Amino acid sequence: MNRSDFAELYPFESHFIPIKGLRYHYLDEGRGAPLLMLHGNPTWSFYFRRLVLAFRENYRVIVPDHMGCGLSDKPDETQYDFRLQRRIEDLDALIAHLNLGQKITLVLHDWGGMIGLGWAVDHLDRIDRLIIMNTAGFFPPKSKTIPQRLRLLRTPNPIMDRAVLYLNLFARASILMAPRRRLEPKVRAGLLAPYDTPHNRLATLKFVQDIPLDDRDPSGHIVARVDGQLQRMAQRPVMLIWGAHDFVFDRVYFDEWRRRVPHAEAHWLPEAGHYLLEDAPDKIIGLIQKFLRQNPMPLT
Repeated sequence: MNRSDFAELYPFESHFIPIKGLRYHYLDEGRGAPLLMLHGNPTWSFYFRRLVLAFRENYRVIVPDHMGCGLSDKPDETQYDFRLQRRIEDLDALIAHLNLGQKITLVLHDWGGMIGLGWAVDHLDRIDRLIIMNTAGFFPPKSKTIPQRLRLLRTPNPIMDRAVLYLNLFARASILMAPRRRLEPKVRAGLLAPYDTPHNRLATLKFVQDIPLDDRDPSGHIVARVDGQLQRMAQRPVMLIWGAHDFVFDRVYFDEWRRRVPHAEAHWLPEAGHYLLEDAPDKIIGLIQKFLRQNPMPLT
């Protein structure tokens, strides 16, 4: 991984904490009320770079890299089990380490949604606001099945596993989902940088293999618990920001969120895809700024 290829886009100081013998990387920029941003698969903290720059003047912006992603260690399966529960435990260790004295605003995208909500369900008193982007807090709606390409990757298969690990199939396909234009070379380099060898791509495969479709799956009990507590969690101010061109978290998911959280401020972005922070960053920054102003953190 050559950080110089994208250093000007990622001008942040790195921090690490040890978790069970592995190094967990995070950004911690600015001061004030904490904004905790959680990325999905196959992104990393680089994906939130524009939000970090926009909000660190007035907030404490915290962005971890999930284990196996970004600048965190890249363990193998003998060191790490890559399941949702372990990722929630990693997040809990980070929050405990930071000893945050204020309530947290969660900014969630893709797999970061279930990781963050899986932590929040046991810490409702710590949550102030929720900003939710192209993710789920429930099993696929009844009218929705996961795309065939994800279904093929989800079940361990030597051919598909090698395609992800040796051809970087998942990460390379993901950066092509911009609806109108290709990403700039330095942005593509930054998004792909952590996944530069077969070993370093293991997490991108394991995230897909851990997708829970029902409560019989290994991580399904966590999704079921989040689903059951979603109405309680959503008593906080909630904003939905959705990239319309997403072949997984599409209009069906957006509408399901609106049905479950009818009071949420909702924004459907026809100009954006799954990587909506790459497609419409200025618009999204403005929406978040307005949402935070209109829903200030209580003084006590």
